[in-house]
Amino acid sequence: MEFLEPAFMQRALLAAVLVGITAPAVGIFLVQRRQALMGDGIGHVAMTGVGLGFLMSTSPVWTATLVAIAGAVVMELIRAYGRTRGDIALSLLFYGGMAGGVVLIDLADGSNANLLSYLFGSLSTVSEEDVTAIAVLAALVVLVTVGLRRQLFAVSQDEEFARVTGLPVRFLNLLIAVTAAVTVTVAMRVVGLLLVSALMVVPVAAAQQLSRSFRATFVIAVLIGTTVTLAGTVTTYYQDVSPGATIVLYAIGAFVVTTALAAPLARRRARAAAAAAAACDAALPGTRRPTDDVTV
Repeated sequence: MEFLEPAFMQRALLAAVLVGITAPAVGIFLVQRRQALMGDGIGHVAMTGVGLGFLMSTSPVWTATLVAIAGAVVMELIRAYGRTRGDIALSLLFYGGMAGGVVLIDLADGSNANLLSYLFGSLSTVSEEDVTAIAVLAALVVLVTVGLRRQLFAVSQDEEFARVTGLPVRFLNLLIAVTAAVTVTVAMRVVGLLLVSALMVVPVAAAQQLSRSFRATFVIAVLIGTTVTLAGTVTTYYQDVSPGATIVLYAIGAFVVTTALAAPLARRRARAAAAAAAACDAALPGTRRPTDDVTV
């Protein structure tokens, strides 16, 4: 337990746990909406917020949060109202956000090391101020994703049905976008802006291999996310490797393992369903008709 002694590792592990919980909690709705790459786009936009924080000598986490939220709202509006040229507008937003962040960091006399720490994560640079900001933002994300999970699932599954039932679809869509933006800034100190999207998507994809229900998938995804972030953080302490890349590789490894386990689980479910159907037929023999055994 040597890795628990340094203060920076204590802060990094706490941040890793918060990231491991929040990223899959939001990612499950993005996967359901087929917007798996939305986190990647928000990460590009948030880079401008990081550069703005350096230029203003304030916490980059808070400025990145504000810029990422604004970018996420614009992205959602383009998705909702954009037509044939919506993809071009999104491309301009993504690449402009990244380029703006690099230029602002250069103007603020920031070093390449500072830039890389936000692009790919850096455990040694997680300060107490960062941990406080991450904890506050993570609490908001969990409050939204857990407290409104039924409404968010409904609008992610079928917007038209959700609208018919009286749900505020436009507000909920914007809420998902804003929550995703906050999650990106929560995770950027641990995973990095360029890799955060993977942590939002891969644990959810892995959980879907093992479960059919939304609730079970949510819980399993959070468990996988927390496990891989902790494992990646500890590995980075002993090996001089990028924490973001290490965490993502662990997440992909978890996906491979769950995919390998999915086939035997599916066969077991099929046998159980067949046995249940046979038991039902045996218990109610009078319900069978002569044509039930006819093969066409």
